[in-house]
Amino acid sequence: MPRLFRLATPLVLAALASLPALAEEAPRYNQISLQAEASREIAHDLMRVTLYSEAQHKDPAQLAGDITRSLNAAVERARQVAGVKVSLGNRNSHPVYDDQGRRIVAWRERAELRLESADFAALSQLSADLLGELKIGDMRFAIADATRKKNEDTLLQDAVKAFGERARLTTQALGGSGYKLVSLSLNSAGIVPPPFPRVAMMKSMDREAGAPAQEIEAGSSEVSIRADGVIEVQMP
Repeated sequence: MPRLFRLATPLVLAALASLPALAEEAPRYNQISLQAEASREIAHDLMRVTLYSEAQHKDPAQLAGDITRSLNAAVERARQVAGVKVSLGNRNSHPVYDDQGRRIVAWRERAELRLESADFAALSQLSADLLGELKIGDMRFAIADATRKKNEDTLLQDAVKAFGERARLTTQALGGSGYKLVSLSLNSAGIVPPPFPRVAMMKSMDREAGAPAQEIEAGSSEVSIRADGVIEVQMP
């Protein structure tokens, strides 16, 4: 007697294929969302100064030439100071109108020079020396990328430990016998700068040519790593 074979229909095959997915999507209970954070104050080890040249003239070509010569002289001088990174910033010009706002009477141009260094004393002195031709636009302090990464690597471990301790305490509070880690994400919470302004330091430097170098107090910023995750508490 011949044996009979019955082919499965596409509908049956689709149902069989979805069984593992249905098993994975089964509801999970006793899941708790937790958050922990590790942070520390890190001293600023990078100084950034923005200087600028600004002038006004009736002839835009002569104005641009004067600004360029001023910047070139400052760049040449800055390049002679070891450990100082030199780059050009924004440069723009705009027309100046008469009182009626109808006729252009002059052009005004501004160009920036940006300096960066880990040697605060050298950059402070250079900035003071350049005040004969340029003006201080901005001064700020930061954490170098290498320093930030080194500290974030340590903070990452601290954040994971803090998350584990919080998970243990939560499990204990709920009367659980243990927990499973469902998910965990680690994120940098960013750098929180100091709350005090930099204006006083900038004004003290922005003097006539020959001004003394400013005493530097770089301060620090807070760097933090946040751990966000979900645990599943196992009940006895």
